[in-house]
Amino acid sequence: MRFDIITVLPDLLTSPFAHSILQRAQKKGLAEIVVHNLRDYASNKQKSVDDYPYGGGSGMVMQIEPFAKCIEHLQTERKYDEIIFMTPDGETLNQEIANTLSTRGNMMILCGHYKGIDQRIRDIFVTREISIGDYVLSGGELPAAILTDAIIRLIPGVLSDETSALSDSFQDGLLDAPIYTRPAEWNGHKVPEILLSGNEAKISAWRDEQQLQRTKERRPDLLNE
Repeated sequence: MRFDIITVLPDLLTSPFAHSILQRAQKKGLAEIVVHNLRDYASNKQKSVDDYPYGGGSGMVMQIEPFAKCIEHLQTERKYDEIIFMTPDGETLNQEIANTLSTRGNMMILCGHYKGIDQRIRDIFVTREISIGDYVLSGGELPAAILTDAIIRLIPGVLSDETSALSDSFQDGLLDAPIYTRPAEWNGHKVPEILLSGNEAKISAWRDEQQLQRTKERRPDLLNE
């Protein structure tokens, strides 16, 4: 699976993709992440990629031409299953979307900046628009890193324990149950006895009960869905 990420701040994405699971996925050859500097496709000497909005208003808008040049150049090299724009007014990222995208092949992710990008890029090229929540960040780089992480960890072979991702929160529509590790007692705080019993059936039932209870308390909206 290949991710081509277009941004005006490529250095901002250096660290997220160079550590932990994302680094491991790339070293194993299970995922390829390539970050492209949008300014390389600017047509002016200053390498600027933004301009004032038509109709007035505050902020600057990312121009259509640099994005179009970059996208069309990449499309000559390979076919993309999705061209995704990270935007606050997109569909909210959830586990179901991550699961679906993990079955795709090549993906391109566009990172906006300033006030946003020319609408024509969204109309002509973008196949899916995704938000990571109802708030605004300075740009789409961090959301792109979050989306990439959410997808790559689901690729078979990326996680050391391939069943781990299947038990994550939201995979079955519920939050995960509480988890514990050694020591069994710390400063008078004990691990629930059931988890030390070795009875797999009872442990599984306890976890199911805890998942439901935690979801009722913290995210009742998930049960309504």
